Amino acid sequence: MQWDWESKSCSRLSMYSQELKALQKANLYRSRELYDTKLTDLASNDYLGLAEDFEIFDKAVEAVRNCRSHSPKASQLVNGYHDIHFQFENYLKWRSGFEEAMVVGSGFLANLSLIEALPRKKDILILDEEYHASGMLASKLLSCEVLFFRHNDAAHLRQLLQSHTYQRAIVAVEGIYSMGGDLLEKEIFTVCDEMKALLIVDEAHSVGVLGDDFLGIFSYHDIIPKPNHIKMGTLGKAMGSYGAYILASDAVITFLLNRAKAVIYATAPSVFDIALAHQAFLQVEVKKDLFAAKKEARKALVKEIFDVDLEGLILKIEIGDSAKVMALKAFALKEGFLIGAIRPPTVKKAILRVILRLNVDEKRLRDFLIKLKEAVG
Repeated sequence: MQWDWESKSCSRLSMYSQELKALQKANLYRSRELYDTKLTDLASNDYLGLAEDFEIFDKAVEAVRNCRSHSPKASQLVNGYHDIHFQFENYLKWRSGFEEAMVVGSGFLANLSLIEALPRKKDILILDEEYHASGMLASKLLSCEVLFFRHNDAAHLRQLLQSHTYQRAIVAVEGIYSMGGDLLEKEIFTVCDEMKALLIVDEAHSVGVLGDDFLGIFSYHDIIPKPNHIKMGTLGKAMGSYGAYILASDAVITFLLNRAKAVIYATAPSVFDIALAHQAFLQVEVKKDLFAAKKEARKALVKEIFDVDLEGLILKIEIGDSAKVMALKAFALKEGFLIGAIRPPTVKKAILRVILRLNVDEKRLRDFLIKLKEAVG
């Protein structure tokens, strides 16, 4: 069939152009850009700087080179489950104290797997209102009741659990919320344990950032994993690789392997990326004291300049105006820094998101933060 570019059918495509023009007018237009590698990166989620650590890269190359294949070649349930996957899962179980583990292709797929597969028709799913978009998307696929509790509000969560009828309750929260940088309240663990609710904790932004061992919010709050706890972590942020994992009871992991479509019908995770992440975790074990000292220096710096107390490495600066955040991003680029300009609908009101990466020179970071504070006004 040939397109008649004057026809009404094809003119429907112009609707996309009109919508894009509206986004541009509202300063909400997005595009990919290849940034100058000489810029100092304060925008990515590479919290520890491991994405630029070629020592772990070389070790991962050697680990994969010793294998018969460097690709999974199929889904995990066909023959894509590789020895490198198996070794990493065993390491994660040992390090984190969970009964079972499973590698997944990405954090998005991990959330999709958990939210789409676990709730059954008579269950109830309750998400923090600021939960990640992957979970929000997955929740729309469900036949069970879906509710939202006020952000990080344990009392409201308890109220919802007490006022609804269900066979099983599943709650989904984040360890560190990716846009605001605030930490999950410990009381939410208590509420879920007392109400016998399954608790999904998305630790994408807290593993490699929180806890004396840098293992995340469970470690930070001294939470010993229980059978109702499920932990999801990503490998493309603090661990400088790509992929994700789910830690849970043997029963939950076995159920996901049999019911989670994003696992069953997806090629198994990249062998090299899993090997790289494994080396990253080992590197964190070795350098945790150095990382801890650098993190404390970052916290002191932010307190001094912005008078903000941080536990993570995300500095959120509320701006409110989409045009202004883009102007401030342009200002940062001229100063040689890349920062995040986050606009609706990702957030309700535009913010600057500055990642205090631990491999950035402290003096250079200090000088820039002072200039940024002045520019913000």
